[in-house]
Amino acid sequence: MLLLPVYCNDYYINCSPMKCCCAYLTYSSSVQVGAQLGVEECKYQFAWDRWNCPESALQLSTHNGLRSATRETSFVHAISSAGVMYILTRNCSMGDFDNCGCDDSRNGQTGGKGWIWGGCSDNAEFGQRISKQYVDALETGQDSRAAMNLHNNEAGRMAVKATMRRSCKCHGVSGSCNIQTCWLQLSDFREIGNYLKVKHGQAQKLELDKRRMRAGNSADNRGAIADAFSTIGRTELIYLEDSPDYCVKNTSLGLHGTEGRECLQSGKNLSQWEKRSCKRLCHECGLKVEERKTEIVSSCNCKFHWCCTVKCEQCTQVVTKHFCSKRDRNGGPFHNVKRKNRGHRD
Repeated sequence: MLLLPVYCNDYYINCSPMKCCCAYLTYSSSVQVGAQLGVEECKYQFAWDRWNCPESALQLSTHNGLRSATRETSFVHAISSAGVMYILTRNCSMGDFDNCGCDDSRNGQTGGKGWIWGGCSDNAEFGQRISKQYVDALETGQDSRAAMNLHNNEAGRMAVKATMRRSCKCHGVSGSCNIQTCWLQLSDFREIGNYLKVKHGQAQKLELDKRRMRAGNSADNRGAIADAFSTIGRTELIYLEDSPDYCVKNTSLGLHGTEGRECLQSGKNLSQWEKRSCKRLCHECGLKVEERKTEIVSSCNCKFHWCCTVKCEQCTQVVTKHFCSKRDRNGGPFHNVKRKNRGHRD
């Protein structure tokens, strides 16, 4: 069958007329999976926060209307970019792409006392490069918000590299481990999410020179942006605007408020942050905690019968859940509560 040359994202690949194997298509599917991974991690990390990563916050391109530049926006860009890089890096090392594989560029070099580089390191440089091509291409603006988004995209990619862990294999007589061969592996994505959640809490608000910014897209504008960003480390998240009050519903911003949200009062292995969720979501937002009991029917006492069926009983369990709801008109002990607009952990 005739093979035709195809040029795609600067890569030359053989491609048949019937079945195109252009890397662009392979990358695109990995990019989509990575972006979804970022969304899922965002929802996990903020499940018990007032802002809980709503769908309205997940549009990355400012061209399509996401003009907010809050602390939460910075996290969305960072975790999405990290997710795309993570999947691209993982799939590269697994051999899913014809033009890349393990990073063995340092193999044979001394890494430290008693160990050398070897094995199959995850190719983070490849993942970072391709992720940057795809994710940063969504940002077509030239204003301060666009610059902020690009910075936070890069911070997300840096988080992937910062959380990579070293794995080693021992070599020596009778397992003495006189020398180790080591390589770098991606951490679990949850660890990257935890890392960026901390960065979200430490995010820095960028103050721009307003007099220079009035010039629009002029050289003064670009100079003011460059000067402000020059003081910020590449691994840090930045934002331009204070967060709105996430307690209350705001249709224009796509915010649902905390009324109707579930919170946790008891349970096994709850973190302190989860245990305080009812106070944070309900009480501090002027709402009360409402207890609701729900019956759940599930299979139980299953037994295997020869041969070859499994028979189960149907068991009913009463589960108690807690939700934020409006207080009575006459109020209560929290009737005049002063809300603290905490969008991150103290």
